[in-house]
Amino acid sequence: MAQSIHRFPALTLNTDGHRHPRENALVGVTAVLGLLAFTTSFFHGLHLLSSWSGLFGVVTGLWGQFVSVTTAERFVLIVSLVASAFGLYLGLARGGLWG
Repeated sequence: MAQSIHRFPALTLNTDGHRHPRENALVGVTAVLGLLAFTTSFFHGLHLLSSWSGLFGVVTGLWGQFVSVTTAERFVLIVSLVASAFGLYLGLARGGLWG
């Protein structure tokens, strides 16, 4: 009797089988900026870093949504975009972009 091997799908953003280097780069940049903006937004003295990284994260996230191809890319972009917006809004509330 033949045994079937159940493999878990690889964690990849290229679910359609094609390479998307530009779109994946935008996802990575947005994820890093979103994580940076989100974590620094909890510290009052880091509002400049939080607001600027949040602003750049929102811009790259929106551009990434515009050019994204797969659903996995869009999912990560939305999560990162929300984190960037959260950091941007708290950074703006605590002192803004220029202090």
